[in-house]
Amino acid sequence: MKKVCLFVFALCLVLTSVCFAATEEDQAAADHVAELIDAIYVQERTDETDALCAEAKAAWDALTDDQKELVEGENADPDYFGRDTGDASLDDPRNQDGIGENELLVVSFGTSFNESRAKDIKGIEDALQEAYPEWSVRRAFTAQTIINHIQARDGEFIDNMDQALDRAVSNGVKNLLVQPTHLMHGAEYDEMEKTLESYKDKFESVVIAEPLLGPVGSDATVINDDKAYVAAAVTVQAVLDSQYETLDKAAEDGTAFVFIGHGTAHIAKVSYSQMATQMKELEFKNVFVGTVEGEPESTSVESIIEAVKEAGYTKVILRPLMVVAGDHANNDMAGDDEDSWKSLFENAGIDVTCQIAGLGRIDMIQMLYVQHTAEALN
Repeated sequence: MKKVCLFVFALCLVLTSVCFAATEEDQAAADHVAELIDAIYVQERTDETDALCAEAKAAWDALTDDQKELVEGENADPDYFGRDTGDASLDDPRNQDGIGENELLVVSFGTSFNESRAKDIKGIEDALQEAYPEWSVRRAFTAQTIINHIQARDGEFIDNMDQALDRAVSNGVKNLLVQPTHLMHGAEYDEMEKTLESYKDKFESVVIAEPLLGPVGSDATVINDDKAYVAAAVTVQAVLDSQYETLDKAAEDGTAFVFIGHGTAHIAKVSYSQMATQMKELEFKNVFVGTVEGEPESTSVESIIEAVKEAGYTKVILRPLMVVAGDHANNDMAGDDEDSWKSLFENAGIDVTCQIAGLGRIDMIQMLYVQHTAEALN
């Protein structure tokens, strides 16, 4: 009996050792993938970027399902490659040569959410190409981290600003018209202008169209036709996508609409306050404007929850005030984490419905970009 017990004990030790070794091996494989993801989660493209993207995807594909769950790094997690964000083949990177003399370069921050990229960014690009068939519409993203993510995961190659501009030069483009899809004259817009400055002598003409909300204005009371138009467009679409016939019907049922922007420390953050002012000017009493970053302070989630409750609303419909329904819309707004807007509103006793749809897919918004391009052409 004693020998049997010793044998069982020894067998347990062997099995424990084998399991421990397998766990170490699994973690090492997962850590290698995490290191590769962190290596391409950078804002600068280098000569090694293409190879690193391919290596990261190959290493991920070689993992078992259990190993994939162990991937964790500074910016790495299982969702980097594993999350289903839609069909990338529905998108068009618009990185073709054969441009001709006139190029309409549509510059976006970008998103790795495939469905949103196809509906929001491509939706704007398609509208512009239809409106201006004599111009070749091409694409540039300003977020290299997003470009790398899409390339590694989906094998879709999207130009950054330098690549797109170098492509235009090599194709003999003479007239370059740039239409940013940015919401406002913020930090991303400033970076775009800085990059274009170094290329201005390579074309006969370079013109930049207005971002969606037009000129910033000096304070929260300064509004313009663009902001009024966007305020009406997103509100109308949100009501159409809801169960209510009108905005007033929603208010009667105790429902408020909360449109959530990104927020910024840039001086352009006053644009969000201007949008809130515009909602009041339009007498949209049950519409509120917030931001993920909480800048300006009046747009923080705490401030908006307090304002909604103080106004007596017991239900909210959350929708992004962002051109693209990407990471912020899916996670910061509608995610299940305890600090998401959805969770915080629910914890405050307010019923929540989320509309995950970017501004870029709204027909009225696409037409405003078309108008901005026309004004730049004139």
